[in-house]
Amino acid sequence: MLDKYQGMIKHLRRTFEAMRDENRLLKRQSQGDDVDIDALVEALADSRDGSEMSDKLFQHMHRADRSMAVMFMVDMSGSTKGWINDAEREALVMLCEVLEKLGDSYAIYGFSGIGRKRCEIYRIKAFDDLYNSATKARIAGIIPKDYTRLGVAIRHLTEKLNTVEAKTRLLITLSDGKPEDYFDIYNTQYGIEDTRQALFEARRTGIHPFCITIDQRGKDYLPHMYGHANWVEIDDVKKLPLKVADIYRRLTS
Repeated sequence: MLDKYQGMIKHLRRTFEAMRDENRLLKRQSQGDDVDIDALVEALADSRDGSEMSDKLFQHMHRADRSMAVMFMVDMSGSTKGWINDAEREALVMLCEVLEKLGDSYAIYGFSGIGRKRCEIYRIKAFDDLYNSATKARIAGIIPKDYTRLGVAIRHLTEKLNTVEAKTRLLITLSDGKPEDYFDIYNTQYGIEDTRQALFEARRTGIHPFCITIDQRGKDYLPHMYGHANWVEIDDVKKLPLKVADIYRRLTS
């Protein structure tokens, strides 16, 4: 798999390394390395009008503080069998390869289950786990299981994510379809509303949820659950490994 995407991984590593090392220009500061020309012009205009001049006339470069914790929640429902499951595994390997360069704190958990009494979470990489042969083996061992009971997985992983100290916490779901379960009320609007409520609860704690889906019908329910700007549809499952890392870069830049 690494050979297959070697060129893309090298490109993404360079991009992520630049993100890690980038500086940010802070303008309108009380002190700094250079004069902020825009602020100075405005201050002089205020002075001519008889207004008090601002003392925030400087700018300086500030090293970006990437205090980031990211939880990847991977759909392991039976409907991911085949190409989708292969693409999920490849996408996760690519993510790990580039996130190791970036240095963000990240974890990966799979989810599936049958009914409200059997909701299963699979640890693939906890925040404290190293990206080593054991983690790679768990990624390789991701296989389709049962159904997509999203709400309980979101609530459980929200608790785990909130134990990590970080300024920004992301909960990113990789999924191929809407919430469902085995001959259950969860297959109705109830499942969508339960997921929406779980996401609302996550946001209340300061978590930013986002969904990456390959479901072409995602526009029918994802805006209601995630909001219009917090999900994206990938139109070809084969593009998933190449797109996920790029989407992560855009989300965290």
